[in-house]
Amino acid sequence: MRHVIIGSGPAGVVAAETLRKADPAAEITLLCGEAGPPYARMAIPYLLKGQIDEGGTHLRKDADHYGRLRIQLVQAHAQAVDTGARTVTLGGGSLLPYDRLLIATGSRPSLEQIPGIGLPGVHACWTLADARTILAKAKPGTCIVQMGAGFVGCIIMEGLLSRGVDLTILVRSGYMVRRMMNPTASGLIRKWCEAKGVRILTHTQPQGITAEGGALQVALADGHILPADLYLSAVGVDPNLEFLAGSGIAIGKGILVDANLQSNVSGVYAAGDVAEATDCLTGRRQLNAIQPNAVEQGRIAALNMAGRSARFKGSFVFNVLTTLGLASSSFGEWQGASGGESAEVLDASRYRYLNLQFEDDRLVGANTVGFSDHIGAFRGLIEGRVRLGKWKQRLREDPTQIMQAYLAAAHSVA
Repeated sequence: MRHVIIGSGPAGVVAAETLRKADPAAEITLLCGEAGPPYARMAIPYLLKGQIDEGGTHLRKDADHYGRLRIQLVQAHAQAVDTGARTVTLGGGSLLPYDRLLIATGSRPSLEQIPGIGLPGVHACWTLADARTILAKAKPGTCIVQMGAGFVGCIIMEGLLSRGVDLTILVRSGYMVRRMMNPTASGLIRKWCEAKGVRILTHTQPQGITAEGGALQVALADGHILPADLYLSAVGVDPNLEFLAGSGIAIGKGILVDANLQSNVSGVYAAGDVAEATDCLTGRRQLNAIQPNAVEQGRIAALNMAGRSARFKGSFVFNVLTTLGLASSSFGEWQGASGGESAEVLDASRYRYLNLQFEDDRLVGANTVGFSDHIGAFRGLIEGRVRLGKWKQRLREDPTQIMQAYLAAAHSVA
């Protein structure tokens, strides 16, 4: 059996390892779109901060790991997939045949559609190559303008500030990390960042970037010009799917997959940022670009590729973020369910906030700031769709009793 995995992020690597264990005699090829060993993008902020070196970003630290498992690493991009002939076209036109195919190509940074986005000095912070460029340029006093304060934008701040730069963040909407935080939580994160020396401009979007005398000039809609030595674009990500044009693989926002992570084409699977699977709470299809989800999908897809039936129980939306030392998190339907109830507690002076969302007698979502404990309790109650009984009212009166509610509910279920 010839297994080909396109993409060497966490989903692809875990899938390859799972395949080797499940199918000892199989041929396994892992396509790596970048030079060097497979690495974790989520480790790049630690590289920027100097807590690890490049080797610390590698998903597997043993240099002989892939060779020992007889996983062939191929440094090449997939250009096309022919599902009829069961081949992947690589750069240069060579063909790679497969019996089972896993597409785990992940995401790429979204591009701002503004003049000057291709100028030298304008970068994303997504690859090791990006990190090397930023490390070479980010010195004490370097003026950096960053567009975007989503998850990625927030986690790279600490690495940048640790290098002594002058940092300005532009936020198109009024809220930081608006895809995982409600306005109250977002406001606390913004206040925290400003107290740490970050300049944050909300409802602000650049109209264009020019280069003058070796420096960048970032033009804003109100006519102001921001000088910058480096401009970082962190406005979001898009799934890498363009090479699938004409393949016959059904695509919505991502590759449409069933509970086995198989696409509409027999023998073709998807995992990670490119897989559009169902949400375990709502049943709605969605992309869920978080590493734990990618790892689990890679494992489930590999088992099915090897002929061992396994079902994906559905994506669970949760994010845990640390912004300049301030912990925050979101779980499930943190925006609230239609007709549901909520409870919250706020201590703005201590940057502590907890918001709970209920549907009937179940906890279905939560936002937290400054509460780094009991992450497992939130996930267990929400993902497990645990009935709270009398604990719903207790949580509405005091949301901080989340661990007590979890232990009581778990004991009741047991």
